[in-house]
Amino acid sequence: MGRRVGMGKTLDVITIGRSSVDLYGTQIGGRLEDMGSFAKYIGGSPTNIACGTARLGLKTAVITRVGDEHMGRFIREQLVREGVDVRGVATDPDRLTALVLLGIRDEASFPLIFYRENCADMALSEEDIDEDFIAEARAVLATGTHLSHPRTEAAVLKALTLARLHGAKTALDIDYRPNLWGVAGHGDGESRFVESGKVTTKLQGTLHLFDLIVGTEEEFHIAGGTTDTLAALRAVRAVSEATLVCKRGAKGAVAFEGAIPDSLDEGQTGPGFPIEVFNVLGAGDGFFSGLLKGWLEGADWPTALKYANACGAFAVSRHGCTPAYPSLAEMEFFLERGVIRPDLRNDEALEQIHWATNRQGRMGGDWSTMRVFAFDHRIQLEQMAGYTPARGGAFKELCLKAALKVARGRPGYGILCDNRIGRAALHAASGTGLWIGRPCEWPGSRPLQLEPELGPDCGGLQEWARENVVKVLCFCHPDDDAETRRDQEATVKRLFTAARRNGLEFLLEVIPSKVAPVDDGTTATLIGQFYAAGIYPDWWKLEPMVTRTAWANAIAAIEAHDRHTRGIVVLGLDASEADLAASFEVAAEFDLVRGFAIGRTIFGEVAQGWLAGTIDDAEATDRMAERYARLCAIWDRARETARRAL
Repeated sequence: MGRRVGMGKTLDVITIGRSSVDLYGTQIGGRLEDMGSFAKYIGGSPTNIACGTARLGLKTAVITRVGDEHMGRFIREQLVREGVDVRGVATDPDRLTALVLLGIRDEASFPLIFYRENCADMALSEEDIDEDFIAEARAVLATGTHLSHPRTEAAVLKALTLARLHGAKTALDIDYRPNLWGVAGHGDGESRFVESGKVTTKLQGTLHLFDLIVGTEEEFHIAGGTTDTLAALRAVRAVSEATLVCKRGAKGAVAFEGAIPDSLDEGQTGPGFPIEVFNVLGAGDGFFSGLLKGWLEGADWPTALKYANACGAFAVSRHGCTPAYPSLAEMEFFLERGVIRPDLRNDEALEQIHWATNRQGRMGGDWSTMRVFAFDHRIQLEQMAGYTPARGGAFKELCLKAALKVARGRPGYGILCDNRIGRAALHAASGTGLWIGRPCEWPGSRPLQLEPELGPDCGGLQEWARENVVKVLCFCHPDDDAETRRDQEATVKRLFTAARRNGLEFLLEVIPSKVAPVDDGTTATLIGQFYAAGIYPDWWKLEPMVTRTAWANAIAAIEAHDRHTRGIVVLGLDASEADLAASFEVAAEFDLVRGFAIGRTIFGEVAQGWLAGTIDDAEATDRMAERYARLCAIWDRARETARRAL
């Protein structure tokens, strides 16, 4: 069958095969039997590769199946957050999503258990392969596991046949897991090689369909039917014209385009990187992600292998599979700067770029506009006539209703809500699509103190929902005495460090005007001081500055230290709508200012009336929604005016 090159190639690569939820033991150096807690990630070789290539800027998709339950939805939602096209992800109504338990015992031992009995992805069938979808791809990548069962094999072969028909490249990750082929037991999940003539025969019957075949030496042993690596490569070459890439662990990798030479060292190579091996699980998928970037961009093999080795280096130095893979900016920084310390996960500069360029949120990645209704206030409500904790909590539920009424499921809207008075509203907001910030400071404290629920080491953050953004307000000024500055920065740094440890974004709010007089350089100076203390907020919440110079200085201070920050939101300080409109006109000229986070201007008067019993729930909700909507419109007009003026 001849190839026909179709038009409209909107995808760089489609991967096909396994998808699972990986539960990684968080204790390092112990037995899997003794793990006390686990981190949850998406997994499965083709799923990992789809995410890894998306992080490198390729347009990717995955064809797989997930269960019609919470873990299946987790995989689907996480793929979307990673930027992976999920049109090929089918929901299986009868089977559960696959599950894997993994641990890191030492640099050579990684116990794992596959829970894949009749799992969703192994129900993938020919009916799941859509020709028009395959035709969109420049390349299709299959992994070996899905050749192990007649139903999934038929799906893979159909995808490969259609890919070749429509002019796409084809690639195979041999990805040999003996127990997934039924030649090793459940307790041998870590095993990477068991000889099997049946597996070799099955693989050799498909190798002619590929333009690129990648595997470790052991994986080529199973594909070639011999434990002599060169002989195995030659056996593969006898049935396939594909470029063969053999991974050699610490020795890097070699590529062979034609005949296999007499030594592996004679193959094409790319530079390796002297890094500490922390976790080899998922390293091959990271490697393949970098290799695909080079291959699909037409790079020579040494360059493609350089990308692959770099991505593999990141993977073996970090916890988890997909979470370890680099962004394009991160890989480029690493290749330009080089290795500073071999344990990459402890390289502060590299980890900051890794976090800042790979973090995800619930708003689909659009951070250009932030319209935030802030009702995280505590003292202000507690001091109102008629307040009780129950009444305060009920009022904050009305605030949430008002926010949802305005947002209507659209991106670019959010709330700030506390867990003390507003717990019911905070929990109800989860999953609504709103950006959710949650305060940590003890209200009004200076020097800064944190809410007792966080604990002395901020360990309470481990109980937070992953979509909550850690927010802390610090009353500070460049003229603070050395002890006050040191104490406040230490508190913020402790909270920031705990937020990162728990995978939570961090918002730092600074209010200098309540401490001492301010000028055009006050906020910029504070920003520089916090960066110097090693604090890199994802978000800044700043006072409304009245001059363009003050805003320009603040933004320059941020961009000098962190060009990947999410941005700035403007706080309100109970200002009138007219005053806020004037401040918005100035702030909206700067792209890094994303919007506002304002509260009392919206809810203050309404709260007093509702707590006094002069207005009911419906009126309170409607009035807050009207005020919130007006502020959103004022900001949107200011932004549009600023953009038209450019």
